[in-house]
Amino acid sequence: MPRKRKLLAQLSALQSSSSFPQIDALENLSTTTGGDCSPKSSKYFVTQKKNSSRLEADFFNQPCVSLAKSFLGQILVRKLPDGRELWGRIVETEAYLGGEDEASHSRGGKQTQRNAAMFMKPGTLYVYQIYGIYFCVNVSSQGEGAAVLLRSLEPLQGLDAMRELRRSSRKAPTKLLKDWQLCNGPSRLCQAFGIDKAFDQRDLTRDTDIWMVPGQDLPGEQDVVATTRIGIGNRGEWAQKPLRFYLRGNRFVSVVDKKTEREMAAKGHLPCS
Repeated sequence: MPRKRKLLAQLSALQSSSSFPQIDALENLSTTTGGDCSPKSSKYFVTQKKNSSRLEADFFNQPCVSLAKSFLGQILVRKLPDGRELWGRIVETEAYLGGEDEASHSRGGKQTQRNAAMFMKPGTLYVYQIYGIYFCVNVSSQGEGAAVLLRSLEPLQGLDAMRELRRSSRKAPTKLLKDWQLCNGPSRLCQAFGIDKAFDQRDLTRDTDIWMVPGQDLPGEQDVVATTRIGIGNRGEWAQKPLRFYLRGNRFVSVVDKKTEREMAAKGHLPCS
């Protein structure tokens, strides 16, 4: 009997040491399959995980400039072969309007094997290579040959995996990349998310490896800066058109246009910083 009473006492003590707060803490600890924790500083991941339904065809079926702006604040999700998920908030885009746009790959309405995705239904990925090394990812919109370039992301989940992918895509070992350096540019974005030519012509509304989910706290017009596109060379008036859009004040944007921001603030379109 003494031994039985001792066992009952130990069981009672074990039960009393368990508490609901401990269970809640475990449930609130968000990790990927590979054990990669989401950054605790990001408010977006916590809210987004509860609302993981993907953006549907209706969202992508809008004019190119409208889609480029609408992408800001939305979440790009990439599922790696090992099951880990990478999440990034879109903070910078560029619109390419198709046939009339001298900076577009589809200028003049010319359709080739390379740019075929630009002529496919809205929501189709167009991935192309630059300098024979790097990749850029675009999403088709309304309009013949029109598409939106995804320029920069704010990384939300899977940052360790992004660092691994960035490191493996470069020739020489470098210092540990900071968070803001992971996806601040179109080719860096593709490196960090493991996006290459194999993703060309994929459908964001159906694909199981890459998709988008709705963002929280979407920006208003006063939060969006419209300025010129980057790296398009001598394209006449098209080099000066304000077809790049980014979230003002977001440190993950690749290139900030202070002049345009000052002009917008002077006109009352932006608060003074």
